[in-house]
Amino acid sequence: MSVDHLDQLHGLPAFDFPLPDQEVVLPEADTVAWRISYNPYADESDEDFDGRFKRFLTSVAPSRVRALIIGQWGETYEGDADDAIEQLLMAKDRLTSLEAVFIGDIIPEESEISWIEQSDVTPVLRAYPGLRELGVRGGNGLSFPAVAHANLRTLRFETGGLPGEVVRGVAASDLPALEHLELWLGVEEYGGNATVADLAPVLSGGRFPALCHLGVQNSEIQDEIAAAMAAAPVVAQLESLDLSMGVLTDEGAAALLDGQPLTHLKRLDLDHNYFSAAMTERLRLALEPSGVKVEMSEKGDQQEYDDEVLRYTAVSE
Repeated sequence: MSVDHLDQLHGLPAFDFPLPDQEVVLPEADTVAWRISYNPYADESDEDFDGRFKRFLTSVAPSRVRALIIGQWGETYEGDADDAIEQLLMAKDRLTSLEAVFIGDIIPEESEISWIEQSDVTPVLRAYPGLRELGVRGGNGLSFPAVAHANLRTLRFETGGLPGEVVRGVAASDLPALEHLELWLGVEEYGGNATVADLAPVLSGGRFPALCHLGVQNSEIQDEIAAAMAAAPVVAQLESLDLSMGVLTDEGAAALLDGQPLTHLKRLDLDHNYFSAAMTERLRLALEPSGVKVEMSEKGDQQEYDDEVLRYTAVSE
């Protein structure tokens, strides 16, 4: 699976803030999600990320900006996201309408997802109490200690390896307005050491009362996660559940079907699976007549090696 640049954020189309020598008519500040990015290998100007961000603040009406996409901030495998986060923190009194931030909109041509050096992203939440959406790509060095935020609706982590301490930090956070939570757990080789036990406070159903979409995705322990979901109280409050992108087999699918009812869901995403034809049909017959939209067309990659079948998550390195 390819990880692409965001084409929108918070319902607004992405717009690349131009290089210094580009003559571009800028849109109104509140009509787009502004992408600010600096590629040291392709950019021949003397402007670094900090300079680009500061020029952005003087080129638009910052008090009207609603969404920001932070792309590459330099040599991402050497420098972490601290500089980019620091620019956001220093601009908090100017970006007074900011509702959505995505940190690390970086594609494989710029850096593999598990090479992206992240940082503690919770200061952004503390600096912007009106923020409704926070997304992060890259799990290396990522930190998310427990935080309280009254208005955050969407929290999304895209990683090839999500540290267990991040999952535990999310699970311990006070986010009463959270409606959409998406966790790409990844693989242990790239730091993805989260366990089902780390997810327990989320799965209990009492942690986030407004939650209506839960994605626990891209995991090599996807069958264990599916089995936990089969009895998880949180499922009853959901409208959609996403277990895609991981190593999900007939064993996990059977656990889901043999557990609590799922027929109240509007959508169940099981794409990138390793189901047999018989299990695929069983899932459709059990859920689709009740109106559940079941996604399971995409199959995962696998190889045979020394009589062993190797199966892979959609995103790792």
